[in-house]
Amino acid sequence: MNHQTHHPFFSKPGALASRLLLAAMFLTLFSCGGEKEATKEAVPDPPVYTLVFLDKTQSVHVDKRYVNDKYRQALTDIIEQNMKNKGDKLEVYFIHENTSKARALSLTVRSERDNLEGANATDREGIETAFQLTLQKEKSIYLRQLLAKLNQQNTGSSNLSTDIWASLPVIAKAGESGSEVKVYYFSDMVESVKGADRRDFHTNPPKSDAEAEEDAKEDTKKLERYAIGSPQVTIVSPFEPTASSKENNPHVTHYWQTLFQELGGVSVEEL
Repeated sequence: MNHQTHHPFFSKPGALASRLLLAAMFLTLFSCGGEKEATKEAVPDPPVYTLVFLDKTQSVHVDKRYVNDKYRQALTDIIEQNMKNKGDKLEVYFIHENTSKARALSLTVRSERDNLEGANATDREGIETAFQLTLQKEKSIYLRQLLAKLNQQNTGSSNLSTDIWASLPVIAKAGESGSEVKVYYFSDMVESVKGADRRDFHTNPPKSDAEAEEDAKEDTKKLERYAIGSPQVTIVSPFEPTASSKENNPHVTHYWQTLFQELGGVSVEEL
């Protein structure tokens, strides 16, 4: 007696064929999924678009030792972390009376990795080492240019006004590029522009978080035409840890945190 005929695998005519067909279908599905996964991994990250706003008004003193050291270190970190691949871009704007027209520097990574496809482990290592060497040379040139802009003095009359609102159309334009946008304000964030519909935190700063929120929500209505997207925003403040709340008004920071939250759901980190 043939015991195989009682095995469930052979219980019906054609069962083997249909099971094999089913197995083939599963294999095809899994291999397709694997290909998709591999393709997804091969897609490079979008380029990083870094905007650095350097406050060039009379209230920020980059010639002070503490401020200069802190700002130099922060700029070094930005170059190191954000300029990693071909196409990564960094632009510097001066914050003063005419911020949106004050582009001072535009840098783009040009170093490119050779194609790694089909390369063995030794070749890959060589390609990566060569790329990192050219990238480091490029980054050191960029850092020198960046530090020169940090130390550039603004002795003109534009140093009397701090127009941080004017950075918003610049951020919105960067967002249109499809890049990942990172924004850094090297500033005390004391908006100071004369005019009935403007803020002058030198003469009339917010006196509480509640007032700061109210002001920010009111200003959002005027500024929401700038679709800033969801950039990563960092404020690098010039204040020493021992600064008094009169000098470093926490309600001013709260104003900007609320404004960015209202405009794009953006959280603001302060260094």
